Amino acid sequence: MTAIRVLLADDHEFFRSGFRSALETQPDLECVGDVGDGHAAVTEIERLRPDVAVLDVRMPRMDGLTAAETVLSRGTGTRIMLLTTYDDDSYVYRGLRAGTSGFCLKSMPVEELLNAIRVVARGDALIDPSVTRRLVTRFANGLAPAAVHEPPPDLDRLTAREREILLEVARGHSNAEIAGRLYVGEQTVKTHVSHLLTKLGLRDRVQAVIYAYENGLL
Repeated sequence: MTAIRVLLADDHEFFRSGFRSALETQPDLECVGDVGDGHAAVTEIERLRPDVAVLDVRMPRMDGLTAAETVLSRGTGTRIMLLTTYDDDSYVYRGLRAGTSGFCLKSMPVEELLNAIRVVARGDALIDPSVTRRLVTRFANGLAPAAVHEPPPDLDRLTAREREILLEVARGHSNAEIAGRLYVGEQTVKTHVSHLLTKLGLRDRVQAVIYAYENGLL
């Protein structure tokens, strides 16, 4: 099994070294580098091409959000996960619009942060209810454009069930939670999510959240 290559960027050396140590205990994760500012993060991501870059939002020289936007605009293929604190809520919508694969609170248990990297690496987006409901819903609802009067034309491509699941995804519910709410199997939900993303031309669940809010579906 090929290990997931991870780059860390955080200006707090104690946190960075501790997180790197945790990564090194995982057989499926490999820390290929760690840096203390956003400018260095961009440079190292372009040089090393890690699978996932974990960036703190607040860093000197270049903040993590600007670094993420820079990297994603250049199409390096690296997926970005941002670390945030409760004081960073206003960055969430901008980060999701840029194409980041999710946010994690720095206060989360290390095991959850490590698992989040795995989620991002396999091509999914981290829509963790503990983050989404408090941050994404609050700020996407406040910062997204006003609801449109007419539904987007491509919404007609979805079945009634797919529309229902799209709204559940936009509310930050996991596949397991959606399955429980709709009384269907989790694999069924996963299949519907895959189909609706394809029909709407969306990359992942994060883009589905943005789509729902920008088109006034919630």
